[in-house]
Amino acid sequence: MTTAVVLFTRDLRIHDHPALAAACRGADRVVPLFVFDDAILSSRYAAPNRVHHLVEAVADLRATLRDRGGDLIVRRGAPAAAVRSICVEVAADELHVSADVSGFARRRDGALRAVTDDLGIHLHAHPGVTLVPPGDITPSGGDHFKVFTPYWRRWAEHPHRQPEPPPGRVPIPAGLEPGAIPHARELVDGAPAPDRGRGGETVARARLDAWFAAAEDGIGGYDDARNDLARDATSRLSAHLHFGTISVAEIASRIDRRRRGHEPFLRELCWRDFNHQLLAARPDLPTSDFRSQGDDWRGEQDEADAIAAWKEGRTGYPIVDAAMRQLIREGHMHNRARMIVASFLTKHLRIDWRIGAWHFMDHLEDGDLANNFAGWQWVAGTGTDTRPNRLFNPVAQAERYDPTGAYIRRYVPELGDLGAPAIHAPWEARDTLLAADYPAPIVDHREARARFLAERGR
Repeated sequence: MTTAVVLFTRDLRIHDHPALAAACRGADRVVPLFVFDDAILSSRYAAPNRVHHLVEAVADLRATLRDRGGDLIVRRGAPAAAVRSICVEVAADELHVSADVSGFARRRDGALRAVTDDLGIHLHAHPGVTLVPPGDITPSGGDHFKVFTPYWRRWAEHPHRQPEPPPGRVPIPAGLEPGAIPHARELVDGAPAPDRGRGGETVARARLDAWFAAAEDGIGGYDDARNDLARDATSRLSAHLHFGTISVAEIASRIDRRRRGHEPFLRELCWRDFNHQLLAARPDLPTSDFRSQGDDWRGEQDEADAIAAWKEGRTGYPIVDAAMRQLIREGHMHNRARMIVASFLTKHLRIDWRIGAWHFMDHLEDGDLANNFAGWQWVAGTGTDTRPNRLFNPVAQAERYDPTGAYIRRYVPELGDLGAPAIHAPWEARDTLLAADYPAPIVDHREARARFLAERGR
């Protein structure tokens, strides 16, 4: 009788789970295991929004496994130690995990390999986090792509993995203590965002079905509406992709590139894989410039007031402030808005991109290392943008992507009486705002642009 342990990490689902599927096909008994990792929980990564989302996803996974005759064994501590203990307890023959790309994931996998080697059991790493694993496609003369467009061409034509069906039954051994799922309040200090989403495969699958079913506010209207800030006609699947409560392979399998909106959305899935192959090649992506421009970044000691104004959404630029307040309220920010506020921080204020990226990590529900830090470096001009000196004009961006001001009014209610175009540049209509207590701009756009280009030597 063979026994397989399946270690869940950020793959908290049963649909299209190659590791779980392989274990259920090949073993007589299967032990699904999740470990609340103290190393993560003690780090800055464990922000309230993500911890609450994680706990909900783990609880949903347990319920789904129990519906199939199994269970989710929950432990807390170091994953390698918990795996060793479970493998010894059930006399495991093999361990199945989903391969991941971060430096932390690699160190964890190294510790797991040491355990399985010591116990004499087989370790099987499966795909599941990305659609095309890093290294499967590479440029000539290199181990990873540094420019998106050639990667997209190769990625779109590369064979994509077909989703695995969920197991009908998970034959867990009898007598295992399942362990309690802790409440998020036991794991992290601080309250989550009041309007954040909810975690779990059940929610993720409902959202996925709605995204493909809706005509104008779903994938069909994505190409036309994806940058419309007021409509927010985006999938809202990023946190579910990060925690693996939905599979990127399953999403891709539903895409028909001949249909309206489908190819632009596929490109966004490609961006995700592109960023993951960057992180796989450059584990220091969250800490070091991918392509240094020699910037003399300002830090907390230099610009504490400006940083605080940016974080709190009181820069005097309504589109920036609306986006930053959306982040605090929802644990989410529209992608167009992410680019606007990141450009403002790094190029208008010349503040270190790492400060902005970690503020996002403190609040984003998705909080994905690859996407967040690659995205911030792209905007800061230190990443893979082929135009590193591009600078977003916040007023022009607002006029283009929030023309009526509806997005601004949603998150900056003190400007609710202003119509467009005054709402985009209220300092030009100051007489109407005497009672609104809305701040003047903390920096002049023209002066900031000139200073940025001078500092970059252009």
